[in-house]
Amino acid sequence: MSPEVNDAANDDTCGDPGTVRPGGRTARVRAAVLRTAGDALAEHGFARLDLADVARRADVGKSTVYRRWGTVAGLVADLLTDMAEQSLPRTETGSLLGDLRANAELVRGTLADPRQGALFKAVIAAATTDPRTAESLHRFYEIRVAEWAPCVEHAVLRGELPKGTDPYEVIRAVSAPLYYRLLTSDAPLDEAAGARAAEAAAAAAKAGVYA
Repeated sequence: MSPEVNDAANDDTCGDPGTVRPGGRTARVRAAVLRTAGDALAEHGFARLDLADVARRADVGKSTVYRRWGTVAGLVADLLTDMAEQSLPRTETGSLLGDLRANAELVRGTLADPRQGALFKAVIAAATTDPRTAESLHRFYEIRVAEWAPCVEHAVLRGELPKGTDPYEVIRAVSAPLYYRLLTSDAPLDEAAGARAAEAAAAAAKAGVYA
């Protein structure tokens, strides 16, 4: 193990599992562990995720990993928090359809990526049986939907959508068919699939379905 990682383990701070102080060596340790955890999830799924193995693969002290994250669920919770924080901000094109297409392409590109798609499959599967993972996954999507909801609010102000349109439901409607395809089909998650998802959500919103 490198001296830098050893030092980071020595100056570790205690707190709730999965919480660390940002910056410096602590941030580098967190990044290494979360990157390794994501790789392990994509490769083997939630059931085979092991804190000791993650520590070994990340070249971080096992005691540091257990002290900071406590459980596999705690580690996955922090991974989802980091993913939400690192996700790209919304794109505003000046039109509802343009914004929803941008959102769909971001979601589609993520799910079509071999590593990220496998990671989401693993987390979603785990969320069906592990309450803390489910809570973390719900929080992840709340953050991402809230990031894009203003696109719909602005469309209402421009007169593109009926007053009272629920922006959160519109954004969820964009992602839903893409996740359905990921989880239930071997059909490709191509650009056409993303465009259809955006166009369907926009048409339904304009028809007042989400008002």
